[in-house]
Amino acid sequence: MSEPLNFAKAHSEIGILPKMANRHGLIAGATGTGKTVSLQVLAEHFSRIGVPVFMADVKGDLSGVSQAGGDNPRVAERLKQLKIDDFPYSASPVVFWDVFGQQGHPLRATISEMGPLLFSRLLNLNDTQSGVLQLAFKFADDNGLLLLDLKDLRALLQFVGESSKTFKTEYGNVSPASVGAIQRQLLALEQQGGDKFFGEPALNLDDLIQTSSDGRGVLNLLVADKLIESPFIYATFLLWLLSELFERLPEVGDRDKPKLVFFFDEAHLLFSEVASALEDKIEQVVRLIRSKGVGVYFVTQNPLDIPDRVLGQLGHRIQHALRAFTPRDQRAVRAAAETFRPNPKLDVEAVITELGVGEALVSILDEKGTPTPVERAFVIPPRGKIGPITPDQRKAIIGRSSVFGHYEKMIDRESAYEVLKNVAAPDGHGTADADSAAKRDAFKKSREQAPVSGKPAEKSVIGGTVFKAFVAFTMSAARSIGTFVARQVTRGILGTMTGSKPKR
Repeated sequence: MSEPLNFAKAHSEIGILPKMANRHGLIAGATGTGKTVSLQVLAEHFSRIGVPVFMADVKGDLSGVSQAGGDNPRVAERLKQLKIDDFPYSASPVVFWDVFGQQGHPLRATISEMGPLLFSRLLNLNDTQSGVLQLAFKFADDNGLLLLDLKDLRALLQFVGESSKTFKTEYGNVSPASVGAIQRQLLALEQQGGDKFFGEPALNLDDLIQTSSDGRGVLNLLVADKLIESPFIYATFLLWLLSELFERLPEVGDRDKPKLVFFFDEAHLLFSEVASALEDKIEQVVRLIRSKGVGVYFVTQNPLDIPDRVLGQLGHRIQHALRAFTPRDQRAVRAAAETFRPNPKLDVEAVITELGVGEALVSILDEKGTPTPVERAFVIPPRGKIGPITPDQRKAIIGRSSVFGHYEKMIDRESAYEVLKNVAAPDGHGTADADSAAKRDAFKKSREQAPVSGKPAEKSVIGGTVFKAFVAFTMSAARSIGTFVARQVTRGILGTMTGSKPKR
């Protein structure tokens, strides 16, 4: 059996067994009680046994994990208190990611990958608006339209709005007011930096599952101090990434250690104002992703931030101090105490409010998957530096990264925007000129003579001469870029209510 990853010490050391590390966990506690250090300690342990990690650096102070520690008097004092000698300070291999591309490699997804369900949450749409967005994605899927960036989605919504009469029979009612509301939300999203997040080259998940030359797992740090100012973008992005991992990774069964560990910091944002249907999907992902070899660790201030169905799946618990100033705080203390396996030597409910910085109530799963009795323990300090690094240090790490140069330049290839911009809507609206009309007629003739994938031209999804020409135009453009032809795209379990994801 593999040696435990000893991260805390009471009367003896306490550690997570590597083969149990994909059973998920919770790190909770009030601000300033030591959650971030606990996260760093666990991440370092996973790296040392060759397990890659993804985590968000919300406050900007996790970057120190890339440098060896040793110059912190508080760390020295804690080591002396715990009677730990010859402590091996060391740095961990790190890759920095940044949605805005300022302090790390740009991190992007495409609109098609995100899907209508997550995009509806991202834009905070109501049910009617979400229905219109679902319709737009369905039309794009049916007609092979690439949705890569925000301008593609805006062009698609404009076409759907102008085509509302002809969409009614096949797809349902389209409210111009709903289309306008979605467009306004897209504008707000763009102003928050969404134009930088959506596009290509999109993230290759294999780049998150890397090991260094000496076999250590790479720590992927998402720079999130600015991103967290847009909490819906932050939470939706991490949720999308989690669902992508679930969709892409194969079933691996029980492994001797995880394939990847995912830390979800500020986890309360994930479940804030979330629709019940989406919460069901989140619970499903957390429950099933364990079989893909992924361990998920939620980091939050209050255990009540996590729905019971998800909380019940978190076998490893590190509970830092909670404050009981309000009735809700008192309920959180009781709830946290009740979730631990009792220890007759501890009054858990009382101890939670007494814990010092770096001290925690700890329970982990034993070799049989049974929670151990809760213990009061000190978290062992990290081997890396606590706190942020300098801009020059960050720049040097980015420059020598194995993915440097791949994501830095955005690519804008032909997609839905280019296809739709000169095509008149079937209701007779749009801005197509005579030249584009002639092109549509030529495409129509070519489609009637050589139907795509055996589908006759007269069986277009909506019907009408102009729309038939539009479909022919779309298919020809799709053929020219060699993808998404005559097949419905698929996206991940959270992409739509039925699940599926685009293949590239």
